[in-house]
Amino acid sequence: MNAEQFQNVFDRMVRQMARVVVGQNDLVASMLVATLAGGHVLVEGAPGLGKTLLARAFARVSGASFKRVQFTPDLMPSDITGSSILDRRSADATHTFTFVPGPIFCQLLLADEINRAPAKTQSALLEAMQDRQVTVDGTSRLLPAPFVVVATQNPVESTGTYPLPEAQLDRFFVKLTAADPPREVEQQIVKNHTLGFNPADLSWLEAVTTPGELIEMQAFASGVAVDDAIIAYAVELTRRTRQDRTIELGASPRASIAMMKAAQVVAASSGRTFITPDDVKPMAKAVLRHRVILHPDAELQGITADERIDDILRSVPVPRAVNTTQAASYGHPTT
Repeated sequence: MNAEQFQNVFDRMVRQMARVVVGQNDLVASMLVATLAGGHVLVEGAPGLGKTLLARAFARVSGASFKRVQFTPDLMPSDITGSSILDRRSADATHTFTFVPGPIFCQLLLADEINRAPAKTQSALLEAMQDRQVTVDGTSRLLPAPFVVVATQNPVESTGTYPLPEAQLDRFFVKLTAADPPREVEQQIVKNHTLGFNPADLSWLEAVTTPGELIEMQAFASGVAVDDAIIAYAVELTRRTRQDRTIELGASPRASIAMMKAAQVVAASSGRTFITPDDVKPMAKAVLRHRVILHPDAELQGITADERIDDILRSVPVPRAVNTTQAASYGHPTT
């Protein structure tokens, strides 16, 4: 795979998904960037804004196997990971236990309303998200590749919900927000439904790529060259979140790593094999917003994490000189 092929597949995926996720091209592109960087996605938004549709559309255009789990307060960890059951069909008197895989054994898992499940069940995803494996009864089982978790949550309703612990939030590569659509976009959405659009049936969408090709794209993106000046820029953005007086807890180095991985995909989606500062900026808020905790006083004043990150982006000097010669000399995986 080369940069031109990567860009072509990326653009086709965006166009196909935009046929059902109307007027949310930035949201669609951000999700693709995160998944091609090998990360998991948390999507926050009020009900009815297309969060589930976004995940279903991605599964369709990527050809990935798809499972959806509706998180509820009584959901148990074994309902996600699977469990061992007694097999009474064995011929001898010594019955054996057989492992029955849970819905997590897929390539794209939609954890719908993840904040409705208690912490014990939420934590069942931690090992899977970090190590791409599940351990049940002392046996570790690898998950299919690629493996992506797309989780959704409602930011408004708090009754019967369990906020995600910071450790689990940090496992999500990005946190995306689904906003209310403009008037003309909402009119088009309603029109599509009156013309017979069924969000449960996306079989008419074109499968642009395959899981195998997604893995190739992930490998190509990881080989996009990064100049030291860009690394220093991303690290400074992250460090400023730890120095900001309105932020109680700033982002860790994991955020710097995520920013660079996202920038590699952004550069590849533009047909380039090296990163510029403009490749870092588009995903900075998505990478940082769920990794910072504001001081209570700042929250009382109505300050948001996005506003502080915007201020940091404006305050950090942008590197002007990028060593594209050095970047071009770095190797890429070829297929």
